[in-house]
Amino acid sequence: MELGGKAAFVTGGSGDIGGAIARSLAKAGVDVAVSYVGDSQRAGATVEAVKKIGRRSISVQLDQRDSNSVDTSVKKVMAEFGRLDILVNNAGWNIGIPFRDLNALTAEIWDRVVETNLRGPYLLARAFAPELRRHKAGRIVNIASLAGIAPGGSSIAYASSKAGLIHLTHCWQWRWTVNCVAPGLVEGTRMAERVPEDTKRQARMQAVLGRTASVEDIAEQVLAFCRTETVTGQVLVVDGGMPAGMR
Repeated sequence: MELGGKAAFVTGGSGDIGGAIARSLAKAGVDVAVSYVGDSQRAGATVEAVKKIGRRSISVQLDQRDSNSVDTSVKKVMAEFGRLDILVNNAGWNIGIPFRDLNALTAEIWDRVVETNLRGPYLLARAFAPELRRHKAGRIVNIASLAGIAPGGSSIAYASSKAGLIHLTHCWQWRWTVNCVAPGLVEGTRMAERVPEDTKRQARMQAVLGRTASVEDIAEQVLAFCRTETVTGQVLVVDGGMPAGMR
């Protein structure tokens, strides 16, 4: 798909990965709307970066667990751009809970993780479905995780939600051109700052390339999936070559 003149909605545009994706899309000629939950300032910075590149951009407050909030965001994006060609389901939520500590993983935490990371992308795709079908060229790119392929990550709930998002990608290929990027540890992000240094060092040692994922590589893979005409239902791991992702 030729990206010039297209419009995209990147959820979680206030984050490091979402911001990188938004900027890369803008450089390819795409107008970009980004969502945020509470950090309007960081979302605004992404919007300004997109505008400096020369594309239109807005930020939209969104709680993707809430179908009413989803519907409102759809109306705002369509009112601004008049079209939508690309949906990037990047927004997510996690919390660090050891796999063995089932008592700490309450039903409330489980619901928040799964509703944000799995139900949210479903609601967004469902809401944008008529518009994505209208041009017969719509693209969806889901941002999952290495934890959705092999047990790991911040919690059982997080790993399970990302595994579900990967399978949702497979199920959606019958309806849209939809693919998935599954990052491993992404150093230099706010999320990675909470990871113990020893854990990060171990990740580098295990990676075939001797380094972990980068936001730039993730953004470039999103662009590739948006441009493709013949690839759908695929999951691409970006992790520097971790053994767990070689499945």
